[in-house]
Parts: sequence; C-alpha cells; structure tokens
Amino acid sequence: MKILNALSDPLRLEILEYIADGEKCVCEIIPAFNRSQSAISNHMNILYEADILDRRVEGKRTLYWIKDPQVFNIIKSIDVLALKQISNLAEAGKILEQSMDK
Repeated sequence: MKILNALSDPLRLEILEYIADGEKCVCEIIPAFNRSQSAISNHMNILYEADILDRRVEGKRTLYWIKDPQVFNIIKSIDVLALKQISNLAEAGKILEQSMDK
C-alpha cells in the first residue's frame, strides 16, 4: 500500500504535522525543514501520490494540504502499536536481566 510506505519516513511525518493546521506553500516548507528543494518536493510528491495530500498551483506557488485528516488516526494507531512493542521488549529485557543476576 502506498499510504503505509508514504508514512514510513520520519521527515514525511514531520511534514504532515507541519501542514496539519492548513495549506502550506512549498516555499514555506523548504525553510522549515532545512532540506533542499528537490528533497522536499520528492517527499511531497510521495505523500501526494499516496493520496494523503492534495495540491493546487497558484502562479509559481504550489500549495499542499492534508486531503483527509483521518491519516492522523492511522499514525496514532501505529504509534500505539510501536509503543506496545517497545514496552514488551523492555519487559523482556528486565526478565532476562533478572534471570542473569541469579
């Protein structure tokens, strides 16, 4: 699925958070992340192709916005699952440590 691939990059997640409150021009996004124009454009295109973002062109400006805010529910669900896995690993590590101390 394109959507999960698009959400797998930390910078793309940061970009989504950055534009969560409304549309932003690429000219605003580039300086906010201190990346090259081509890198940001590539990430924006991946998010657009995954149907996460929509865009329109106004003269020389390309404006992007979140197409469906439910994408943040997907991100939150993945975060919850990841935290559970981390917690399980931490607990397993504690059990292993305790068994080695005996």
